[in-house]
Amino acid sequence: MIIKIGHRGAMGYEPENTLISFKKALDLGVDMIELDVHLCQTGELVVIHDKKVNHTTNGQGQVIKKGLAELRLLDAGKGEKIPLLQEVFDLVKQRTKINIELKAKYTAKPVAQLIKKYVTEKGWTYNDFLVSSFFRPELKKLYHLNPEIKIGVLVEKFPFGFFKLAEKVKAVSIHFHKKLARPYLIKKTQQKGLKVFIYTLDNPEKIKKMKSLGIDGIFSNYPDRL
Repeated sequence: MIIKIGHRGAMGYEPENTLISFKKALDLGVDMIELDVHLCQTGELVVIHDKKVNHTTNGQGQVIKKGLAELRLLDAGKGEKIPLLQEVFDLVKQRTKINIELKAKYTAKPVAQLIKKYVTEKGWTYNDFLVSSFFRPELKKLYHLNPEIKIGVLVEKFPFGFFKLAEKVKAVSIHFHKKLARPYLIKKTQQKGLKVFIYTLDNPEKIKKMKSLGIDGIFSNYPDRL
């Protein structure tokens, strides 16, 4: 069975990385939701994809230069606010797994701390979480902070060095851009004991073709199409 992953929630239906997007993904029966985190000026982990708020809100400027109070005044679509990472955890309540993508420097430590808090104080398990990133130093930092946290390595283009990185951080999965979904690469990755996740697929025919290659999971903006 393919692992169905809601990309930024279910952003084909609701504003990306908002609570209503994650709720929609839950309603569609995903196996996992994917989200993005940045640190804001006052130190909180906020769920937003870009380093600037321009694209997904009615505001302008860099996330890291805005405090939480200022960010919460912005409209992230349909009147939704930029959520805190823990608000997403509280919404999900272990009903699905959560893939947290570290989008910037200095995010590994606070993410590791928050995950540990939910595991030790709220009854969650480390299997409820998967942390991924293009920022290799952050993945290495995360692994050294807490090797129990599951790690996925994001790969977008050639050349590769991801197998070495995956070995160093004891990764459980490799997340390939769809253009890299080649049979030999999928097979080689799985032979190393790693799951293969592909991002981001919305076209039903392409989804069907990708499933035929024997991959383990797909990210989609329309997770019901999976």
